[in-house]
Amino acid sequence: METVELVSANGVMTIVMNRPEKKNAINNLMWSELLQSFHIAELDDDVRVVVLTGRGGNFCSGADLADPVRGEGSPYRHQLLRMRRIGMTIAALHNLSKPTIAKVKGVAIGAGMGLALGCDLVLASQDAVFSAIFSKRGLSPDGGISWLLPRIVGLQKAKELAFFGEMINAEEGMSIGLVNRVIANNELDAVVDEWATRLRNGPPIALSMTKRLLNTSFTVSFDEALDAEATTQTVNLYSFDTEEAIRAFAEKRIPHFEGY
Repeated sequence: METVELVSANGVMTIVMNRPEKKNAINNLMWSELLQSFHIAELDDDVRVVVLTGRGGNFCSGADLADPVRGEGSPYRHQLLRMRRIGMTIAALHNLSKPTIAKVKGVAIGAGMGLALGCDLVLASQDAVFSAIFSKRGLSPDGGISWLLPRIVGLQKAKELAFFGEMINAEEGMSIGLVNRVIANNELDAVVDEWATRLRNGPPIALSMTKRLLNTSFTVSFDEALDAEATTQTVNLYSFDTEEAIRAFAEKRIPHFEGY
């Protein structure tokens, strides 16, 4: 791939947006290659955790506004087709059955902010900044932000961020729930590696079902959530991993999860 780099090691796939000269702004090709990358991560049973990040000190500065959106030079005959491809890409990230971590340095703006929030966990360096900048470009939110932002920070705060499109730093992002942790710039890689390792060593089936239960919690009734919990817990109780966890507890050792 030309705009995305995949690095897999020890059950962790790192997906690197690789247009540093543009602060990893997403052009048409990158949208397609990100979609392909998320599908690769989903279908590879050796991958237990996905880390999404950017090359060159920035996460992603959003959509590349210099990229043709339709007509000559664009792979899409109509803008709606391009937006649907963007939607497919964001959905593929959000729906990954494996835990995902956004490692955010520098800017996470517009669709870049959407990609960060589409991950399960957001770890940010002290110099990270976020913005739902769309209104300043005469646009309304995309990249999943209209759905993700109210669920993460609440409706009123989401309206403030979307209406004004102001930049917010990592500390403020953590205070409103956008960011899980703010980490010193020179320690970010180590902390992300630690979290990824802890997730990789966790029970893949249980983590996958936990993610799905939480992601659907705003769209189901309480009774439906209880029924889903019963189903997923039944699957767990018949798995090797749960048996292994119980044995490990009795034997006072760390469990070794196999994913079945």
